[in-house]
Amino acid sequence: MTLSVDQVLTRGVAEVLPKKETLAKLMSERKIRLYLGIDPTGAHLTLGHAVQLRKLQQFADLGHEVILLIGNGTVRIGDPTGKDSTRPMLTDEEIKANFEDWKRQAEKVLDFSTIEIKYNGDWLDALTYADMVKLMANVTVQQLMERDMFQDRLKAGKPIHGHEIMYPLLQGYDSVAMEVDLELGGTDQTFNMLMGRTLLRQYKQKEKWVIANPIINGTDGRKMSKSYGNYIALDEAPNEMFGKIMSMKDAEMLTYFEIFTTEDLADAAALIKSSPRDAKVKLAKHIVTWLHSAADAESAYQDFVTKFVKHEVPTDMPAFSVGGSSIGILDLITKTCGFAASNGEARRIVEQGGVSLDGEKIEDPKAEVVLSSESQVLKVGKRKFASVTS
Repeated sequence: MTLSVDQVLTRGVAEVLPKKETLAKLMSERKIRLYLGIDPTGAHLTLGHAVQLRKLQQFADLGHEVILLIGNGTVRIGDPTGKDSTRPMLTDEEIKANFEDWKRQAEKVLDFSTIEIKYNGDWLDALTYADMVKLMANVTVQQLMERDMFQDRLKAGKPIHGHEIMYPLLQGYDSVAMEVDLELGGTDQTFNMLMGRTLLRQYKQKEKWVIANPIINGTDGRKMSKSYGNYIALDEAPNEMFGKIMSMKDAEMLTYFEIFTTEDLADAAALIKSSPRDAKVKLAKHIVTWLHSAADAESAYQDFVTKFVKHEVPTDMPAFSVGGSSIGILDLITKTCGFAASNGEARRIVEQGGVSLDGEKIEDPKAEVVLSSESQVLKVGKRKFASVTS
């Protein structure tokens, strides 16, 4: 369903600068040019990333000129947003490989036939010494140092490198090079996006709008983050995705309904209040259908009912043979079954009481599991099951 202009500018939007009304008026008069910039750093895309990708696609669905800007120029610097240290520089080969992986994941949200791809290295690499001096003359050092993360580093006595404070200027110059009307980004990018607005007015005497999209929380109510383990990946298996959504805190649901569905929010709020479980089922089915298919969503729902409502062990779980009579529990979880990305993640699950073998909890991460030729059921977390033998 294609949203109206007003819905695109309000639903799942934290802020429109300078004013939503003036941007809506421009969109009613002509097609606008807008962009979302991404630095291809090998990210594992999550629903947190999908907030902005979905908003970008909404503009494309309205017929506007939409650009996905690949920061192959700025990525060599690395925006330190949310970090307390310098991001390492990447080679051209790493940038290319990272973007291919990024695109594979983003295709679940973006229709690339409706979106133009540009690379900011095309103009940033061509800037001369004189161009750079002119660019730097547009702002003061004090303005650049206003960024929260730089202030945090100064207070902590941590270094801020010269090339890092250039990042907002170079990102801002992207707006000049493409002469856009609008830039999309998360609220953590508002400083950089407004820098582009300043530069575009100074270089081209052209107005630019900014849409800041919210940063969503993960399943445990904290900011969605891979380090917290509370994220939902775009390429997550349907059953796993469904189960994670069902495990999320009730307080996060209305935000998810607003951003990832077209449901009436008053109806969604009423359903959340009257039956949180039914609301989660509806939300989970919608998101799994969006990122996979309706058939996958229904299958995932039935799997969830089997595992957690009927308390049955699934009949279609994967089977693994260890090749020996015993194995460390962490190796069984990570190397044999692939149920955790690292020993650290597996250790946390074990210590939190989330691992059992044939119904018996294993709470010691140093435990050696004794196996036989008879199948035993390994359960990791709430949703991962495997049949394991020696």
